[in-house]
Amino acid sequence: MTDTARALWLRAPGQAEIRAAALPPPGPDDVVVRTLYTGVSRGTETLVFRGEVPASQHTAMRAPFQEGAFPAPVKYGYLAVGTVEQGPAALVGRAVFCLHPHQTRFVVPAAAVTPLPPDVPPARAVLDFETAVNALWDAAPLVGDRIAVVGGGMVGCSVAALLAGIPGTRVQLVDPDPSRAAVAAALGVGYAAPEDAEGDCDLVVHASATDAGLARSLELLAAEGEVVELSWYGDRRVSVPLGEAFHSRRLTVRASQVGTVSPRRARRGYAERMGLALRLLADPRFDALVTGECRFEELPAVLARLAAGEPSVLCVRVAYGEP
Repeated sequence: MTDTARALWLRAPGQAEIRAAALPPPGPDDVVVRTLYTGVSRGTETLVFRGEVPASQHTAMRAPFQEGAFPAPVKYGYLAVGTVEQGPAALVGRAVFCLHPHQTRFVVPAAAVTPLPPDVPPARAVLDFETAVNALWDAAPLVGDRIAVVGGGMVGCSVAALLAGIPGTRVQLVDPDPSRAAVAAALGVGYAAPEDAEGDCDLVVHASATDAGLARSLELLAAEGEVVELSWYGDRRVSVPLGEAFHSRRLTVRASQVGTVSPRRARRGYAERMGLALRLLADPRFDALVTGECRFEELPAVLARLAAGEPSVLCVRVAYGEP
């Protein structure tokens, strides 16, 4: 077994490369994982790629097992699935999920990995459902609610799919890209362009990371409705229309962020949230969220295209070969 690997590094904003990585010797409570797939979390990772993490958020935005510091050089990423090569007997040979940057092999504490349920294929397990679970815990939707999800990226689509499982809800995915209609249909939710979306919503989940999307989210609310804001804007200033009917209709905008488990679910911890997110991925309809795949060696060029605004991409799955 070799003690080296290869890892993706951002050497400067807008410039990524693959470097050799030395693996530390594993301790008795560690695992050695050979990566099968990683996923690109497009919104966050393209902000990191462009160097747009605000200085005030450098500490808060550190990913588990990140090396380096923002804006660069930095090794970043947090959606990894692999096979345990070495470690406790109960884990050896198991497919596991880990919050780890893009790297061919890595050594982490055994407590940092979560075994995949037997009915969840590793290729699907790179989807970011933990954020979607936390969003629903924050939003606390009710049976029969009228709900819009504005922004049809991976997170928005994941949230819409989970909301559709609540009895009696009207769930509509709102996005200007007409290709999202097919994704919405595969997930069992409605679709509309922003100008055609149904209003009178009890709840709107916003995930487009645009001023226009947030403004439209407020417009879609019924009186005393709430927007749950999932977008992260990096260092961009955002214009929020708090005039017009915002006060008279008593509307609310509230943030949701996966770094903290919702206080409404104080009895749940990070491990339980992760386990639930992985169990939910047993549903094969979520394969519709993987809209691209590349080899690990292609990842620097793929990140550059995503950061430049390559359209119609949800989750890019990165496939790994031999290191």
